Amino acid sequence: MPPIRASEIVAYLYCERAWWYQRQGKPSQNRQEMAAGTRLHYRHGQAVLRAGMLRAAAYALILLALVLTAVYYTSQWF
Repeated sequence: MPPIRASEIVAYLYCERAWWYQRQGKPSQNRQEMAAGTRLHYRHGQAVLRAGMLRAAAYALILLALVLTAVYYTSQWF
């Protein structure tokens, strides 16, 4: 008996009949919708990645501004 994956458990909890069809090797009838969902998730993942990178860049710029401000004010003392 092959091991049961977490995605199969989710499929079973969502719809037992769909899970059974999948286990029998029956092709899905809503391939277009599934492909559209895959594309949507990919685009969302890319947007989340971009947001994380922009946040990191913003923190780096803030840190740079603080360092430059500190350098400027300490150089005024000497």
